[in-house]
Amino acid sequence: MELNLSEQFVEFNIGTDKYAVIISEVHEIIQMLEITGMPDTPMYVKGVVNLRGKIVPVFSLRLLLGMSEETVSKSTRIIVVRNRDTTAGIIVDKVNKVLRFKDIQLPPDQFGGISSSLLAGIGITDGDLTGILKLKEVLMQ
Repeated sequence: MELNLSEQFVEFNIGTDKYAVIISEVHEIIQMLEITGMPDTPMYVKGVVNLRGKIVPVFSLRLLLGMSEETVSKSTRIIVVRNRDTTAGIIVDKVNKVLRFKDIQLPPDQFGGISSSLLAGIGITDGDLTGILKLKEVLMQ
């Protein structure tokens, strides 16, 4: 996955860790909806939502990244993303902003407790480090 500094990213929090996805992969950001659970799915798959007539699977990014489940708050959001033919919702604790990074480095073996296989890079801006997710890898978990 090739990243460049001219691209914009949507930055969000999972706990105190900052992550981002390329804005072109974000379809929309919505408040929490009622999620219908699905049997026989991994724990991080929370279920599905009906988004204007389209059934969209929803993942807990917290659980996928090995963190404990957090109660839904006013700032909890579902980021509806598209990667190739896949549309899915990822639950995040808080959406921060749209930004461009001043520098993007290759990820270390671990970042915030997650494997570098899920990261395309580490974005750097004003001294802050943000893990840039490989959406394709996240959605294939």
